[in-house]
Amino acid sequence: MANRSQAPTASAHGSTSSPLLQGNWLTRGEEGRFSVYLPRDGEVVRWTEEPGGGWSGPVSLGGDGLTSFLAVGQGADRYVHLVGLRPTAGDEGHVELVHSVQFQTGRPAVAWRSIGHSNGKGPWTGNPAVAVDAQGRAYAFVRNGGGGLSVRAQKDAGGWHPWWDLHGSGTDPSPVAAVNGQGRVELLTATAKGLLRYVQEEPGAKPVRQDLLPAEVTLGTLAAVTGPSGHVTLYYCDQDGGVRAWSPGRGLAPTRLADAVGTGRLAATRCLIDGFDCTVLAQQSADGRLALAAYPSEQEESGARWSETGEARGQLTTVLTRSLDGRLVAMALAGEGTLVTTRQKAAADGLLLESWRPVG
Repeated sequence: MANRSQAPTASAHGSTSSPLLQGNWLTRGEEGRFSVYLPRDGEVVRWTEEPGGGWSGPVSLGGDGLTSFLAVGQGADRYVHLVGLRPTAGDEGHVELVHSVQFQTGRPAVAWRSIGHSNGKGPWTGNPAVAVDAQGRAYAFVRNGGGGLSVRAQKDAGGWHPWWDLHGSGTDPSPVAAVNGQGRVELLTATAKGLLRYVQEEPGAKPVRQDLLPAEVTLGTLAAVTGPSGHVTLYYCDQDGGVRAWSPGRGLAPTRLADAVGTGRLAATRCLIDGFDCTVLAQQSADGRLALAAYPSEQEESGARWSETGEARGQLTTVLTRSLDGRLVAMALAGEGTLVTTRQKAAADGLLLESWRPVG
């Protein structure tokens, strides 16, 4: 495969009409039904899984002129936090972060509210990431004008703390945020020199930057999963065409799992395969199909092998999650707006998938 120093998804917002998505944009409600969110025509639209398995929508959640970017995070309370980018009035090319919440599957979301930008005002600097801690507080991360990271966190009693500068330079425009087994937020990113991790030392506190770990990372390929131990594992493509796993909380140095099958971003989740807790990775292959690879969670020495699924559909943006019974669920956005989904077959040996079907 051809190596790249930057994945296509790291391009500046506004350079394409295709949606740019971060985080868990396919969410599961308390009752087990799924919702999927996309930015479209200046707003966010949502499809909702119905009890019979079909989908209703799209339904508008508003947005008042959002760009084509959307980040989604979900807390243990199942509340869905949406973070978008919106051009600011009177400042051509400047953007601000805006936030909304959906409390229940299929219900309206609250009105969008501006949470500003770490630079006060200015042009696009990166694609935000959002995570929700054990207390239900949202954290919106974004690369700032200096190339480091900044975060704004919700307060316990409502409202938001001021922007916290997490420092750094030359970071990936698309970092990933996760919540570890202690319910604390972690932010993982990379630079041309290596891997960076920011960790909360106490609940609600400002995340603290850890030492840079030298590594050759293809920017724009990051994905993260919290494993059964409660530690977060970062997945990324190196510049030698390999997929690696890094979990400093477990003492796991960057470990090669497999050759990459493409050059784009990875997606990852955990699910049950033959009753065992496994981690599944996804990446679009060089021939345009979606490829999946699985291995027993936190047993990186097992390695992983890819298997392609579905048909070639052009540019794919993929998210993975699991159903209430632990089965894998995959959603892919093909091109500029076609949604297709599949899930792991029930009572089948191995990771066998149902046929892909359209949403809507």
